[in-house]
Amino acid sequence: MPDTPVHVIDDSEDVRESLALLLDVAGYPCRTWGSALDFLKAVQPGWKGCIVADVRMPGMTGIELQKELHLRGLTLPVVIITAHADVPMAVAALKAGAIDFIEKPFRDEMLLAAIRTALATPAEAVGRPGGGGTAARLASLSEREHEVMLLLVAGHPNKVVADRLGISPRTVEVHRAHIMEKTGARTLADLVRMACLYGEG
Repeated sequence: MPDTPVHVIDDSEDVRESLALLLDVAGYPCRTWGSALDFLKAVQPGWKGCIVADVRMPGMTGIELQKELHLRGLTLPVVIITAHADVPMAVAALKAGAIDFIEKPFRDEMLLAAIRTALATPAEAVGRPGGGGTAARLASLSEREHEVMLLLVAGHPNKVVADRLGISPRTVEVHRAHIMEKTGARTLADLVRMACLYGEG
């Protein structure tokens, strides 16, 4: 594991110290950075590991960081964390290639699970959902489920989806549960990744 450090990028010193402690206890080497720009000045081709980055930072956001990494051909997987989560922001992060998008405050295990996923993601698959059957799973959705999915991954809450489609919020919840089951998506982030990859988002 020494060659797979977790790079924590956050403009809050308290957050950096807290995450460094968590990662140390969990057995992950950790390097902390006060800004995306500081990290980009230091990063070299061939660096291993993954990145945990705040989305809102002075100078460059976590989403802009992802785009810059892509432009440089660097395939370090990124987990985005934020205290100001909203679904459109999550969609933007995932479209930019984030492995996951986690809202503060989060449970330690939630972040560690995302880091494990990030570190296990092959370079050529960074930001892409696993499994070759994704297209078939999306194709298994009914016409109404497909409509609900498109509105969900566009960032609309259940109530807005219900209003748009002329159905009850409870019905949206039922469709959403069926969509998650049929696609194998564990979270909305998974579903967004699948939709983005196959041109549905």
